[in-house]
Amino acid sequence: MIKPLIIANWKLNPASLKGAKLLFDSVGRGIKNVKHTEVVICPPFVYLPVLNASSFAPTSRSFGGLVLGSQDVFWEGKGAFTGEISPLMLKDLGCQYVIIGHSERRRHLKETDEMINKKIKAVLEAKLNPILCIGETEKERNKGKTSVVLRKQLCSALKNVPCSLFSASYFVIAYEPIWAIGTGKACLPEEGKKANVFIRKVILQIYNQKIAENIRILYGGSVNSQNARAYLEEAGLNGLLVGGASLNAKEFVEIVKAAPRL
Repeated sequence: MIKPLIIANWKLNPASLKGAKLLFDSVGRGIKNVKHTEVVICPPFVYLPVLNASSFAPTSRSFGGLVLGSQDVFWEGKGAFTGEISPLMLKDLGCQYVIIGHSERRRHLKETDEMINKKIKAVLEAKLNPILCIGETEKERNKGKTSVVLRKQLCSALKNVPCSLFSASYFVIAYEPIWAIGTGKACLPEEGKKANVFIRKVILQIYNQKIAENIRILYGGSVNSQNARAYLEEAGLNGLLVGGASLNAKEFVEIVKAAPRL
């Protein structure tokens, strides 16, 4: 069985290191007895070194404690790329997961499918675990193009990515319907289930049965403690990518505890 995976994407928050440490430690204390779920915190880059030194950060991929993730990455390992962060730098700071292709980066920073593909390859080559974000806009949804959009994003992101790169990593796909992010309009569990089945079907077509079965598919988009269990149980998703609710330690801990024991 696939272990549930709950990811906190802090985005551009909190505003201070003190606030980041307080939030991280509060979540760490709240989940200290949770052993059946993997919990990942993705803070802004500048907080990674300090949080990695926390007693709540584990030293391996094993479950227990808070695992660190990054909100983004660059595809080159070194060079004249001002302001960028490489996969190996992230690995050295204790990161195990990397969010790639989040809708906010696609929209605000004009991140292309080609860029996302390069990042996927770089992260897998560094033996880190990519969290590929895909999802449709409200306009695309209303036109019935959700499946077309998801297939295009998956095929573009995984273009020329060989099966061999998956052997040392946990590959994660986060279905984040753009129309539900930060809007309070979370999609129904039935829609999440439909997307879940479709994504796994496409992965099977691109790769093989083993990869399609082992990949973890998450839901992200206005997740809270009230709807978390429905996505995990009714929609059959393997976890959640949590945005705004992850900035409230009590709320986020409740979301983590909503994950079923497998």
